[in-house]
Formats: sequence, structure tokens, C-alpha cells
Amino acid sequence: MVFVAGLLLSLCFLSFFGFTSMVLAEGADYSIHHVDHQVEVMYSGHVVVHDIVRASGQASDGFLVGFPYEYGAYVLKVVAYSDGGSLPVSLGVPFEGRSGFYGVKIGFPQGFPQGFPQVFTVVFVFSNDLVGYDPAIQRFTVDFPVYPSFAKEVNRVNVTLLVPGGAAEVTVKKDDGAVDKTNFAKNNLAAFTYAPATAVFLPRSSLHILDITTLNRRITINAAADVTSLDSYRIINKSPSILASLELSLPIAASDIISRDEFGRALTTRVSSSSALAKVINVNFTSSLNSGESTTVTTEYKLPKISATDATCFAINFDLFPPLNCYVNEAFVTIVPPEGAHFIAPTLPAVDHSVSISREIFQETLSITRKGVTYIDNSSPSETVGQVAYDYDPLWLSFRPTIWIWVLAVTGCIVVAFLWRPKTPEPSPVIPPRLSIGITRDNVKAFTEAYNEKNRLTSDLKLLDARAQKGKIPRRHYKVQRRNMENRIDSLSKSIAELKALFRRAGGNYAALTRQLEVAEAELSETATSSRNIEGRFKRGALSLEDYKKLLADCQRRKEKAEATINGILLRLREEAP
Repeated sequence: MVFVAGLLLSLCFLSFFGFTSMVLAEGADYSIHHVDHQVEVMYSGHVVVHDIVRASGQASDGFLVGFPYEYGAYVLKVVAYSDGGSLPVSLGVPFEGRSGFYGVKIGFPQGFPQGFPQVFTVVFVFSNDLVGYDPAIQRFTVDFPVYPSFAKEVNRVNVTLLVPGGAAEVTVKKDDGAVDKTNFAKNNLAAFTYAPATAVFLPRSSLHILDITTLNRRITINAAADVTSLDSYRIINKSPSILASLELSLPIAASDIISRDEFGRALTTRVSSSSALAKVINVNFTSSLNSGESTTVTTEYKLPKISATDATCFAINFDLFPPLNCYVNEAFVTIVPPEGAHFIAPTLPAVDHSVSISREIFQETLSITRKGVTYIDNSSPSETVGQVAYDYDPLWLSFRPTIWIWVLAVTGCIVVAFLWRPKTPEPSPVIPPRLSIGITRDNVKAFTEAYNEKNRLTSDLKLLDARAQKGKIPRRHYKVQRRNMENRIDSLSKSIAELKALFRRAGGNYAALTRQLEVAEAELSETATSSRNIEGRFKRGALSLEDYKKLLADCQRRKEKAEATINGILLRLREEAP
């Protein structure tokens, strides 16, 4: 009896597992005929892998694609789409129980326009840590999965390696044999293929390993529907060499392009190439960017004028981001319509959490945030943004002029009323008798001693600052000593100013010497300012070394002459003392 019960229980388990296997097999009953595996190294060194998959059958449980597990730490972004729209992606999923793989699952939701599409695309974006530069051979290297990994066998895989401008020399080192070309194929690729590879190449065009941490794009529309865009890029140079220029992509319709550095200085900008989608510009830095350094580059340009759909409605139809041949960690777009405009599309309930509208009294602003922006966003339906439209009444053009006219009218009425009011006779001023002012030797002595002590304290303060910058004095002691010196200098300056006023009122030689002293002090201050300006111009490269030395020597002569004049005046004051 026990034996019969055990036999029945075993049959039940076998039936259950058999049924489960049939369901799984039915949910993954598909064949992969052809895969175009394109590996691209972008201008910023980031690696983009496009897998265009041609398959047939049913994949209701999802479609698995992956690569060796060590590449999983470098994944920045994964998108999948077909002609029917974007497809949901799950990252880091188990790869049919196989270890050593990083799995990605592509879902085909119920009600998808095409069901299981015959052709769909999966795009992986990897960080530029996979790209390096070997100075010994003066070649770039890139690690990448040379073949994709699938849970099914693939009839044929075509592999293409793309680098900026094409590769002058390339060697792909892989387990099934090295090749010296950028296009090759693999027939009958086995399921669960584990295929890391390394390519050594020399690009024909610019390739820099750099990070663009943020992109702030501000699109401003004025009352005449003219559009201006200001793009600000924060860049970190990760290349072992210096970065002297930068390539950026702008909308194809961009015009009147001006680029500036983080100090507002204009940078040399030229259009290097154009395509149907973008206009590529080359921006030359004033000072080269060393490895590990960062900077900010802003580019301002005009876009085509917006046309009105009717008398008061305007629609903006352009891509939020140009097709960038680099990877931006985080991007922000701000659309500022003219004052008095009101956004009618998109509305807040219809957009995701990355879009917000801020409203002030007369101004609305639309802000959009995106993470991981690159050129693949232009081909992925999930990243496109619909039409942005706003309502604007042309009567707002006269709003501010009307306000100014009212302000001027009210101000004019107040002025007229003030001028026409009856005037009361003014009382005759009482002129106090003029008293004689006497200068004593103590006054002169106090003035000269205070002046000399102020000069000494000023010199000591400069020495104290220099010692603090070199770290020769504790920060706390430096702050206490500096505060004491500054308080003493302020007290002496007040006493000197009072004695100068006394000398001017005394008239005669005292007043004349005081005026000469103030002229010499002004000359001394002007030479100090000129010296700082000369130093700044030399550091910016606006002065040659010869001109720098000549101008600095001239300032030094003027300074010595002014100091000699001040010393002579102090000596004469002592002689004039009664």
C-alpha cells in the first residue's frame, strides 16, 4: 500500500514538472536568425553596443540577452525598442541559471502593437572606463563583449566596430582567433556564449576620455517668437593627455553660435561638420585642460522662429537634446516663454515626474530633467517628448510700456505739484564768527607717528597673510592677529583723517602740504591697482614677458616716487610745527 502511494505521488510530481517544462518551453518558443552586433566608441570614450535582433516565434515570458558578468559594473543605460514602440527592460536578471553572465530581459507586454516583433533593437551604454590609452604603442584599447549572449543558438552574428572617424589600424583579440578588421561574422553562435574581447586601434578622428557630468540647457522665447538656446556643459578630462578643444553637437538649424569658458571669455568656435540631424562644432580652449581637471563651457545660439498655430497659440516642435556623440550623466532643460504666456501642453497630469512647471505672477517656466542623455535617445521612442505649446496674448507687448508710462505720469504730477506749491520766505542764515585755529607741535607729532605706525602695520599685515598662505602660522592665531591689526589700522586711519581736516582748516602751508599728501596717496593707490591689473593680464596671456617687465618697472618707479613725496611731506610738517 505504501509502495502504491509513493508511486502515485511520484507520478504527480513528474506530471507537474512536465507541465511546467511545457509551459516554459511554450513561452520561449522562438528562434534567432540574425543579429547585427555593432560596437561603437563615442567621442567621449563611452562604449555603445547596438544589437539588432531578427527572430521568429513566441517569447511571452521575455527575451534574454546578456554578456560576460564583468561588464555589468560598467553598464550605464539599456534601452530596447522596435517599430511598435519602446519595450520594457529588466537589468541584472538570472541568465537561465547560468553563472558568469549579466542578464537583461526584454519584455513584450500584452497588447503590444506587434506582439512579438520580428525585428527589435537592444542598446547598451557602457562607461568610458572600458577604454584606455597605451602610451608605449600610442594606441587606444577597448574591452567589450565581441558576441552577445543568448539563451538560444543564433544562425549568424555580424560584428562591426566603430570608432571616431574610423580606425587606421585595428586588432581585435578574442578567444576564437584575433582579426585585423572592424567587420567580421560568426556563424552558428552557440547559446550562452561567453566572449570577452579587447581591441587595439588608432582612431582617424578625435577621441578623448572625458565625462560630461551635467548639461543645463535654457531655451528662451521672446515676445516676437524668436528662440535662443544657452547650453552649459560641465566637463572632466579623464584622458592621460591634455584637452585643448571640444566637439559638441548642436541642432542642425542653430545659427549665430558663440561659445564661452567659465570666466565668460569668448572661445574660438567653428563648424567642423553637419549631417541631417546635427551640426558638429569644434571649440578651442584658451587654456588646455590637464588630466583630472574640470571646466564649464557654454554655447549660445539661435533657433528658428516659432510660428503661431492661431492668433494666440504657439507650438514648439524640436528635440530637447541634439544627437550628442557623448554621454551626459544628467541633463536639465528649461523652457522660458515670453512674459504673460501660459503653457497648455504638456499639462502636469500628463507628464512624468521629471517634468515640472513653475508659475510666478507673470511668468511660467517648464523644466525637464533627464539622466543618461546620448544620441540613442533620438531613436528611442521612450525618450521623445511631445509637443510643447503655450498661449500668448500679443497685448502683453504693451504691458511694460504702459506701466512705465503710468510711473512717469505719476512722477511728473508729483514734481509739478512740488514746484507749484507756495514758497515760504527762508530765514537769513546765521553766520558764526570764524575762530582762529592753532596748530601745535603735539598735533604734528601725533599725525606723523600715526602715519608711520599705520604704514608699519600695513606691511606687517601683508607678511602675516603670506605666512598664513604658506601654513607657517595656525589658522586661529592668524585670524586673531589679523583682527587686532585691522582694528588698530582703522583707529589710526580715523585719527589721521581728523588731523588732516584740522590742517586743512588751518590754511597756509599746512593745507597745501595736506593736499600734496593726498595727491601722493592717490598716486600710490593707483600704482597698486595698475600692478594687479598687469599681473592679471600677464597670467591670462594678454601680455608678453617683455611688456610685462617694462610695465611693472614703470609702476615700481611711480610707487617709489610717490613714497618719496610722502616722506618729504612728513618731514616738512615736522619743520613747520611751531
